[in-house]
Formats: sequence, C-alpha cells, structure tokens
Amino acid sequence: MSGFRTEHDSMGELQVPADALYGAQTQRAIDNFPISGLHLPRPFIRALGLIKASAAEVNLSLGHLKKYQAAAIRKAALAVAEGAHDAQFPIDIFQTGSGTSSNMNANEVIAHLAVRAGAKVHPNDHVNYGQSSNDVIPTAIHVSATLTCHEQLLPALKHLRKTIDKRARELRRIPKTGRTHLMDAMPITFGQELSGWSAQVASAVERIEDALKRMRRLPLGGTAVGTGINADTAFGPAVAAQLKKLTGVKFESAENYFEGMASQDAAVELSGQLKTLAVALMKIANDLRWMNSGPLAGLGEIALPALQPGSSIMPGKVNPVIPEATAMVAAQVIGNDASITIAGQSGNFQLNVMLPLIAHNLLQSIGILANVSRLLADQAIAGFTVNKAHVDRALAMNPILVTALNPVIGYEQGAAIAKRAYEEQRSVLDVALETTGLSKDALKKLLDPLTLTRGGIHGK
Repeated sequence: MSGFRTEHDSMGELQVPADALYGAQTQRAIDNFPISGLHLPRPFIRALGLIKASAAEVNLSLGHLKKYQAAAIRKAALAVAEGAHDAQFPIDIFQTGSGTSSNMNANEVIAHLAVRAGAKVHPNDHVNYGQSSNDVIPTAIHVSATLTCHEQLLPALKHLRKTIDKRARELRRIPKTGRTHLMDAMPITFGQELSGWSAQVASAVERIEDALKRMRRLPLGGTAVGTGINADTAFGPAVAAQLKKLTGVKFESAENYFEGMASQDAAVELSGQLKTLAVALMKIANDLRWMNSGPLAGLGEIALPALQPGSSIMPGKVNPVIPEATAMVAAQVIGNDASITIAGQSGNFQLNVMLPLIAHNLLQSIGILANVSRLLADQAIAGFTVNKAHVDRALAMNPILVTALNPVIGYEQGAAIAKRAYEEQRSVLDVALETTGLSKDALKKLLDPLTLTRGGIHGK
C-alpha cells in the first residue's frame, strides 16, 4: 500500500506507516487498543529513554554490546528522553497491563533510529538486552514519578509555602473573627490562619519526600519474574547508578525485585500522599472562597485578584476562579488515587497488570498539583487584599468575644451577655458595661481582639 512499509515480528508481517519510527509490535498495539486516545505522558517517555540509554551504557561496560551498538542506542535513547520523538509513542494507556506494548514501542523507535545511523541494532536483542517489560515499566513509573516530583511538584509546593508565609507576616497584626462550624468564634489573626495553611503544605512536602525514598528503589534487573533470568547480576545496580549519574537523583537498585515487580506499593503510597496534599489544597481553596464570598452578601473579608469576567449574563460579576480550579484539581487527584489503589491491588503472583494506568494517573496527579500550586500562590494568595474596615466591624459585633470575660464574670453571665448582644445587635462591650460593673477601660483591655489572639488568661 502507498504510504506504508512491511514490518514483521514473531507473529508475522504487518503494514506500518512508511514514516513511522516504530515497528510491528507497536502497530499491533495501535490496532488492538483504540480505546481512549490517552497516551503515556512525556515524563514516562522521558524515563523510558533514560532507562534504555543507561542500560546500553551498562551493557557495554559488562561486555554485552559492541561499542558502536551501545553508542547508537544511547544517542537514540537520549533523543527519546529529550522529547524529540514523542509523536512516535501513540499507544493507548488502556493496553496490556504489563505495558509490554509501550516497552516494545521504545525498543522499536530506538532501534530504528540506531539503524538509520548505520548501526546493526535489534529492538529485542540489543535495546532490550538484560531487560523485560516486567521490570522496565515498573522502573519507568518509579523514575518518572520521582523526577517529576523533584523537578516540578516539590519546588512548586515550596514556592506556595513561601508565598503563604510572606502574606502571613504581612497580616500578622490584623485580627478577624475566627469560625468553627462556620459560626462566629474567638478572634484569630490573618497571619495565624495562614500559618495553618503553611504547616499543611510543609507536612505535605515531608510526606512526599519520605515516600520518594521508596520510589527511588528500582526493580530493573528482575527481568521476567524477579529472578533476573537473562540479565547480568551486576546489571540492575549498575543501571541505577547510571541513572543517578544522568539525573542527579539518588536512584538505587531494589533489594527485592519480586516486591518491585509484583506490587506497586511504593506508587500507591506516593499517590496516597498526593491525595493528602489534594485534601490540604481543597481546604485552603475553600477557605479563600469563603473569605472572598460576597462581596456584599457573603463574608467579604478579602478580595481576590480579579482575573476574568465571572458571568456571561451578570455584568461586573467576578468569581474566585483559581480556588475553584484548585478544588477541581484536588477532586481529580482524589479520583486518580482511587484508581491507583485498585490498580495496586492487581498484582497477581509475580506481576502487577495495571501498570500503564498507574503511570498515567500518578503522573497526571503530580503534574496538575504542581501547576495549580503555583497558580494558587501567584494568582490568589500573593495578591488578595483584606477588607479591614468590614473585618473590624464584624469583629466588634461578635458576641463570642464574651468568652474573654469568663474568668472574671463566669460562664452563665457571659452567655446572657452574648445572647442579649446578639438579640439587640449591640457590641459585647456595650452590654457588658451595663451589666457587669466593670469599667470601660477594664472591658476594653479584656476584649481587645489582638490581645485575645495570643491565648492565655487575660482576666485575672
């Protein structure tokens, strides 16, 4: 057929687009899995390229490849890692559960490029030497997720925390009404409120960094079932060392290949920490939405930066679009984690058989969390303004301030004052001045909102 060439594999001949760098096994997978149109993401293809380049270097040093073969494979694999041939990886993520099709896709593309350069290279015999899809794909999940966390997510979270901390310092002396059960409670400063967000982000960073200790352990070298059949015993540790050299990340060979291939526990753990981060970001986003609500009929404590018109029918309406986007990212990550949890259970005997799904969902979660964390920092938290006059009025009328008088007048009299202040829409100070016998100066001192944010007993 015009525009096609004939390729073959162990099952026979097949027509492949003439300009394709892949071969028959990739084409079979394209034909077999027209399911979602979703492909394995760029970080995963990068990881495959880095693994194949490292494997070629190690196989040369161990005497299993000729110098010209290793050089050609390494050059082609690094081109794949750098993104030069992403269009040549068209296989759907819903494919064979081991990811064999995607491993062979990489082997075929790299071999084709090497042959073009004049080297006699076979996708299985040379590019895949000492490897199996069963250890390459789990390794690629670990490598891609680890690199994406180190290069994108962790820097984004540290930027988010730095932005929150800066605003917390700026707002440390501005008290506002605290809320529990969405109801008025004792005062808190904006700085204290934001410090809680900062601590949530810091804890998320700690959790993710701890999970990455397990993700850096690579099962490459286990080959088909974890025994290492057809691989040099030095291969796995040597490739991990080469990957460390290429990336600067402290990858190491797994102590037990059977665990790394039969299970995806490390990926499930990391996904769980991403879910925890998503929950924290959802909390922060919803706090911002509540604080920004109104501006007249809601809380109206802050004004988020106006980024775009908020309605196609209501002129002048502006919505909290970045917190809303953050909440949707959080929902997606939580859903991804549910899928990864189910996929993690699908390790039958010596192999997990939902690896492409784990790769896709895990990398999507990392990527969108990184992106939205920067947006939340730069487009929402960095630029919101406090409606101080409105905040001060609400605080002055807060009947719960009477809590500060408990050590002096007792709980029951305090409750009566709070109830009367609320019913008469008067300040606690005014009602307490009429009913307690305490002087105005004494009451002002006891009810000072900024003082009350410091805790302790202020009455005796």
